[in-house]
Amino acid sequence: MSIDRSIICMKYGTAYPAAYVNVLFNAVRSVTSGAYRFVCLTDDPTGIDPDVECLPIPDIGLASAEWFIGGVWPKVSLFDGHLNGLRGRALFIDLDMLVLRDLAIFFSLPGDVIGLNAGASWGRGKGGVQFGTGIFAFNPGGHPEVAEHFRRNKASVIGSFRTEQAYAASRLSDLGYWPDEWVISFKRTLRQPLGVDLFVPPRRPPESAYVLAFHGKPRPRDLLPGGPRFWDRFPHMGNGPVPWMVDYWTRNGGDDSMFVRRP
Repeated sequence: MSIDRSIICMKYGTAYPAAYVNVLFNAVRSVTSGAYRFVCLTDDPTGIDPDVECLPIPDIGLASAEWFIGGVWPKVSLFDGHLNGLRGRALFIDLDMLVLRDLAIFFSLPGDVIGLNAGASWGRGKGGVQFGTGIFAFNPGGHPEVAEHFRRNKASVIGSFRTEQAYAASRLSDLGYWPDEWVISFKRTLRQPLGVDLFVPPRRPPESAYVLAFHGKPRPRDLLPGGPRFWDRFPHMGNGPVPWMVDYWTRNGGDDSMFVRRP
């Protein structure tokens, strides 16, 4: 029997080591019910758990240098008409997301393309909603026109849109959004107030959250031993390893290669 659910992540370049893929894979496996394929679209499978299905990132006409311009442009390849033959329903998750509870619920919400609302409540935009692709559900092959338009108009798209998610939102209609409590922002929900954060570590994720999102600074690795002394953006003064983050990392198979001091 074929499996019609896929959980997809993407790794390219060196910004996120293979350990990020492995921790995400183990976190998903430890809490998520039902059958699914766990797929990593990558340019280099070295170090990735052999149980992860590694597939190539579809070619959408990006030169290697363009993978790192502004937005995360390789994510547009998720709208490739073939997408390595994946079909059914897919859930894409960024590598800097923490999976806390069963992701099966993300496959149950009706809709075509459903993402997170990274708008005013996350400190972005002037109000209303802003489509975010940090975790979004879609039907592989369902909107090939998005990738095709990008292939034909790459220069103008990159010049006109700051991020790939803004571009995708401009090409898609009838977007849906996760309930706010399903996917929460580390910075907006768990970080302590100014001044307090110098002495008190970030709050633990609430039991109501399914996914914890990191966006901008800090990244999950910054909260591990060996991270920067002060990992937040001034005037915030978050500092030192965060015990619950260290526990999440090690519990899900993260090796201590990340526990190396970085400048």
